Amino acid sequence: MKKILLAYNPVSGSATFRKNLDEIIEKFQRQNILLTLYRTRAGNFFDDFIDCIKISEVESVIAAGGDGTLHTIINYLMKAEINLPVGIIGSGTSNDFATYLKLDTEKTIAAVAENKIRPVDLGIVNDKDYFINVASAGVLTSIAHEVDAGKKNSLGKLAYYIQGIGEIPKFKSVPLKISADSRIFELDAFLFLVLNSSAVAGLKKISDKIKIDDGKLDFLALKKCSPRSLINLTQKILSGKCIDDDENILYIQAKNFEIESAEKLISDLDGEIGDFLPLKIKNLPRVLNFFVYE
Repeated sequence: MKKILLAYNPVSGSATFRKNLDEIIEKFQRQNILLTLYRTRAGNFFDDFIDCIKISEVESVIAAGGDGTLHTIINYLMKAEINLPVGIIGSGTSNDFATYLKLDTEKTIAAVAENKIRPVDLGIVNDKDYFINVASAGVLTSIAHEVDAGKKNSLGKLAYYIQGIGEIPKFKSVPLKISADSRIFELDAFLFLVLNSSAVAGLKKISDKIKIDDGKLDFLALKKCSPRSLINLTQKILSGKCIDDDENILYIQAKNFEIESAEKLISDLDGEIGDFLPLKIKNLPRVLNFFVYE
C-alpha cells in the first residue's frame, strides 16, 4: 500500500475541499493508497510540515489548494532537500499549474496509483525562493493581494478582474533593464512575467512555445502602449490567442534573467509576495518529479 501525504488548505477557493474530504479519502483507498492528512495554515509552518513528512515516512506529497498552496509546499520541500514526487488537487481560486497539466482530482489519483511522473523545471529567485509557474512584477501584480478574501471566495477569478478594472486609470509604466543570458534589453513596461508554464492568471495559453521541462524560462513584458493597443491586446488574450508575437510584447527565452528597475517594485511568485527588485532568476532544469496523467 502506498503512503501519501495529502496537505490541504481548508480555506482555498470557496473552502469546498474539506467538505469533500471523506469522499476523496475513499477514492484514494480504492486505489490502495493510504493517506496521511496535513492541514495547512496561515503563516510559516515549515518545521511542523517537514516533521510530519519525516515521521509519517510517506512516498510522495499531494497539495490540495490553489497555486499559493502548491508554491508553499514546493518551497518547503526544496529548502528541506526532500526529494519526493509532488501532485496537486486544484481547489483554489486560481489553479493555473493544474490547468496547464490538465489535472483534476480523478486524474491526480490515477497518476499516483500508476506512478505516472514527469520531471519538471523550477525557477529560483535570488537563490532562495522557488516558483513553479510564474514570477512577476509591475502594474496589477498587487491585485491578488488586495482582493478582499470574502469577495475572492464568493466570486472566484471574477474578483480579480473586477479589481483589475478599477486599477486601469492608475496604469503606469516603469523602466526595466533585463539581462537574459547576458543579452541586455531596456524598455518601459506596464508589467512583466517570467513563466514556467503557459497558464497564468486564469488564462490557459499565453504562448505555444512555453514548456515546463525545456531548461528555459519565458519572459514576457507588456510594453508601454496606448489605451487602444492595450484594449486590443486584452481582447486577444481573453479570446485564447497567444500573445508572444504581439508588437506590444517583449518575449525572451533564457536560462537566467536579471531584472532591475529605477522604480520600487515588489515581485509576486505564484500569487505570493516575493522580493523587491532587482531579481536574479534562474531555471533549475527537471529538479522536481510531478504527478501527471497524459
